[in-house]
Amino acid sequence: MSPSIKTAKWFPWLVLLSGGLVLAVNLGIRPALGLFIPDMLTATGWSASVFGLAFAIQNLLWGISAPIAGALADRFGTTRTLIGGTVFYALGLYLMGQSSSPAALYATAGLMIGIGVGASSFAVVLAAISRVFPPHRRSFVLGLASAGGSLGQFVMAPTTQALNSGLGYVGALAMIALISLIIMPAAFALTGRADHSAGGATAAVDLGPTSLIDAFHEARKHRGFLLLNAGFFVCGFHIAVIATHLPTFTQLCGLPASVASSGLAIIGLFNIVGTLAAGWFGGRWRKKWGLSLIYGTRALVIFIFLISPKTAETIWLFSALMGALWLSTVPLTSGIVAQVFGPRYMATLFGLVMLSHQIGAFFGAWLGGLLYDMTGSFDAVWIMSIALGIFAALVHLPINDTALRSEHGATSKA
Repeated sequence: MSPSIKTAKWFPWLVLLSGGLVLAVNLGIRPALGLFIPDMLTATGWSASVFGLAFAIQNLLWGISAPIAGALADRFGTTRTLIGGTVFYALGLYLMGQSSSPAALYATAGLMIGIGVGASSFAVVLAAISRVFPPHRRSFVLGLASAGGSLGQFVMAPTTQALNSGLGYVGALAMIALISLIIMPAAFALTGRADHSAGGATAAVDLGPTSLIDAFHEARKHRGFLLLNAGFFVCGFHIAVIATHLPTFTQLCGLPASVASSGLAIIGLFNIVGTLAAGWFGGRWRKKWGLSLIYGTRALVIFIFLISPKTAETIWLFSALMGALWLSTVPLTSGIVAQVFGPRYMATLFGLVMLSHQIGAFFGAWLGGLLYDMTGSFDAVWIMSIALGIFAALVHLPINDTALRSEHGATSKA
């Protein structure tokens, strides 16, 4: 894009809108993939642990690719990185429906989709948005962008269920692969690299450390950054357990598939409220307090759900409460990264935090399937989720979220 467009006052809002659309497609499709598991279990005869491992690999590859994609975006530009990620995503979705063996499922639903999601998700998109907004607006706009992912889930969960019912999982996955290509045109508005000069009317001035190596070492030695990684591990565990295994859990309770698809849609709907509220909260109070509140509330909600009768209404109420807490961690967590280290290498640094998130997601998806195969129940993984929620609520409290330098690059004495 020409410099005149980049310096226009409305350009940051175009970046925000495009980033929200990318996340809506990316994060709308991925959680809905668990809806295919019951039909694929019946069609293939594979065990739940096979699908659990496939989705665990997907989550792990998402985590591994996120910092790599962030570094590529910081070095070569956001647009190219997003387009490359979309190619992996679309191919993985299409070929997932063609999988004829567990190994093929691991390669498609696991490796390819994992890389595609990681290269077109939070780390890359939120960094591009952070670079064009000033610090006092950053938390709120990151919440708005994250809400795009929530809106996508609200739309894609029932859409996926309808496509699966009408076309079967093979045809539905082919259609969803086409839908994922919407990311490509939106990617062209998300321009810029970490070393670009801030020339827009509202662009952030602080660009943080002068090199990627410096940024990495700075983060590695920061205790709060390590604690943030530990907390986000728990977030990934929670989300993977629910997104991957809620459809199977619902079926186990003797409820129709529509209850699970409605539940995922409700998560997406209430997630919009949660992410916007978290972005608003982070602009007024300390973000680490919001994170402690979110994780503690998650533990309480899961505990109440565990001891409650499992009816459609219970599933939907659980989905609504967890939806309000679903991606609300993202604007607060990414906001702390940008606040402490600056926006220059945020794509890479938040990508590292996402790696921790996705390692947690690996264990959530894998253990959910494994423990179900071993015990015939998901109770053990729900209990683990409660304990981890309490841990995450506590681990955020000692985080030092003071900026290491001012918005004009001067090193902070704090």
